[in-house]
Amino acid sequence: MPTSSASTTDASKPSAASGGVQSLERAFDLLERMADAGGEVGLSELSASSGLPLPTIHRLMRTLVACGYVRQQANRRYALGPRLIRLGESASRLLGTWARPYLTRLVEETGETANMALLDGDEIVYVAQVPSKHSMRMFTEVGRRVLPHSTGVGKALLAHTPPEEVRALLSRTGMPAATEKTITTADGFLDALEQVRRAGYAVDDNEQEIGVRCLAVSVPNSPTAAAISISGPAGRVTEAATDRIVPILQGIAQELSTALANTGAQA
Repeated sequence: MPTSSASTTDASKPSAASGGVQSLERAFDLLERMADAGGEVGLSELSASSGLPLPTIHRLMRTLVACGYVRQQANRRYALGPRLIRLGESASRLLGTWARPYLTRLVEETGETANMALLDGDEIVYVAQVPSKHSMRMFTEVGRRVLPHSTGVGKALLAHTPPEEVRALLSRTGMPAATEKTITTADGFLDALEQVRRAGYAVDDNEQEIGVRCLAVSVPNSPTAAAISISGPAGRVTEAATDRIVPILQGIAQELSTALANTGAQA
């Protein structure tokens, strides 16, 4: 899965000398590092990972706490704050809007319904869809939430997540069977993720809904973990069709990745 830029050092990040505001850059860097650490960290951990002195981190964190973007726990550690939720929800909607032209091309080139989904906590949320022009087509309501284990986009999004984290997620969500073909064991799902890594794409073969097949790929280096997919009747999304569709999916995912990176550079 994509990771944020928080793993880089301050020396490799833009500086105030290049037109940025150093304190703002540092504050966002700390937020990204907190997200990478699971959402809760101590000042010493932030200092060790960022290379910033403790007084500087303390000053920045006090400002973020005052603004509601960070909160201080009773154990003196810091956690991401609730005001970030509103920003994240708005950004997710915009991400779907930016993706629509690429999903439209996906429909034009494959003939099937195209979707974009994000991993939000332990769930998959669909943020954009462009329907197929076929009279028999698949619909997924934008905003719909599903569990990852029964979806192609879920497999694509979790393919590079460490196995212990995948097992922890599955233990929290459970693995209810949506159909008789749904994977319902952690070992089975981890095997499926290995297949995704080998093949470079994920398949939902009648696992979410009987009669429906879905092909999905992750969007490389997306600012938040994202995947695009096509879905259609199993009679059309055949093995032969898969060989034709997957390269199209992968190419458009790469184009979308480039466009999102350019959007960030222009902001």
